[in-house]
This record gives sequence, C-alpha cells and structure tokens, in this order.
Amino acid sequence: MQSFRAVVTVRLKDSILDPAGEATEGVLKHMGFAVQGVRIGRHIQVTLEAEDAKAARRAVERMAHDLLANPVMEDYDVEVLS
Repeated sequence: MQSFRAVVTVRLKDSILDPAGEATEGVLKHMGFAVQGVRIGRHIQVTLEAEDAKAARRAVERMAHDLLANPVMEDYDVEVLS
C-alpha cells in the first residue's frame, strides 16, 4: 500500500443558482473589479492508502459521489497528486 493525497473540487452545477457567488460578485464589482461571474465551491484534500494511483482515484471518486458532493446539484473533479 502507498499513501496518496488527492484533491476534490466541488461546485454547483451551472443550472443551480449560487446566492453566495452572486453576493460575492456584487461586492467585487462594488470594489471596482470588472468581474462577470462568481461561483463558490469547496476544495477538499484527502490522504488515503491505496495499491496504486488508479485505485486511489477510484476510491476518491466514490467518496466524492457518495459523500463529498451532491451529484444532483453539484459537479466535482478529482485530482490525485501523489
């Protein structure tokens, strides 16, 4: 078994309203930034033991699908770093 570190990035699907993103966009515009859209998401780091990188990816994708994200409302990306 090897130790792997992975990152899961979770964000609302484009079709889902993002009130926090809209509020942040409004404040950024008020501060003078020329933003044209803000979406708020989550960044989750996971350290796990697995046989290899492929097995680590499968495990983290299952974690993301089953617990870390709500697949009905959110999309996610998994990146195995080491």
